Amino acid sequence: MKHCALTLGVMLAGLGISHGAVADDDALITALKKGKPILDMRLRSESVDNDSATDADALTLRTRLGWQTGDFHGFDAVADVEDVHIVGKVDNYAPEQAGYPVVADPTGTELNESYLRYRGSGAFDGVSVVYGRQRIIYDNARFVGNVGWRQNEQTFDASRADYENDDIAVSSAYITQVHGITDAFDANVSSTLLNARWKSAPGGSLTAYGYLLEDDGSGADNDTYGLRYAGKAPLSSLTVLLTLEGARQSVDAGDSDYYLAELGADLSGVTVKAGQELLGSDGGSVAFQTPLATKHAFNGWADQFLVTPADGLQDRYLGVSGKLAGFKLAAVYHDFQADQGSGDYGTETDLLAARPIGSHYVVGLKYADYQADDYGSDTRKLWAWAELKL
Repeated sequence: MKHCALTLGVMLAGLGISHGAVADDDALITALKKGKPILDMRLRSESVDNDSATDADALTLRTRLGWQTGDFHGFDAVADVEDVHIVGKVDNYAPEQAGYPVVADPTGTELNESYLRYRGSGAFDGVSVVYGRQRIIYDNARFVGNVGWRQNEQTFDASRADYENDDIAVSSAYITQVHGITDAFDANVSSTLLNARWKSAPGGSLTAYGYLLEDDGSGADNDTYGLRYAGKAPLSSLTVLLTLEGARQSVDAGDSDYYLAELGADLSGVTVKAGQELLGSDGGSVAFQTPLATKHAFNGWADQFLVTPADGLQDRYLGVSGKLAGFKLAAVYHDFQADQGSGDYGTETDLLAARPIGSHYVVGLKYADYQADDYGSDTRKLWAWAELKL
């Protein structure tokens, strides 16, 4: 037995493999085995009734399949593939067929995420570094998000570094490519994102950010600097909610401003919010834009203002949300007006009912009704979906 052990040691040494390397190799195999699968399937119907065009109908299945490894000396890796295809030949929508309203869920298969991540410990506790194709979401996704509502989510080829402790969270990212929800939103870029949040600010959190975007194809720059405060204060039996935000955006043609003021209250799980959001215009020539945002979540679910009109946009809204019998319920009313001039764009009513079933399933209904005045045309959208997620 001694001779066998000695012979094995000599053989390993001759191969350049130490006992430590063998242990590391075992740890690597263990990390791979102890990973977890990524599975997210969503079957969704979307119908669009637009007074200026033929009605659209889409029934699509999104399948996201991948793997996340376990930890290996602070490192892990994630990769997943995303496939969107039409179910039952319900495809009367653009871009699948010309002449129909757009449903931004094109068919296709692509690499959704593929990244290597390091999460520190000890002296590097709170440090995280990610390299590769990844989703990036900052704050409420108003300026940088993954557009998770669409079947093909938005991800980025990027390098990202974060540090977080009990008081602060600091993040920086450098993006080289945007993989948008459709080919029209794909872009080669040289963009730097900076976001720093003071988590223990009085009554809430205070965030400062700078998003310096450059499109390599057109050479266009879009630089946005801003501050965001989000706070809440218990008051008797309810909690008062307050969000304030302001930003200045500079592009080659001029500057524009962004403001948000939102006041809300939470009482026994029912939340009511009223607010005004302004995406300003510089004299009707340059309007504030959010090219990397999760746009569907803002300014109405009918998606009439994915691109801010040249005269800017004022969105005054009132919303209520809560839970009843296991259902998440929400209703929001919007009044849209121009920033420059007296344009009255229109109004919109949005309704949502969604319910989790167990810990892996969700079903839901969602409705948007945009009533046009001076902008666009009357549009109604209805969604029904069922989702499985591990």
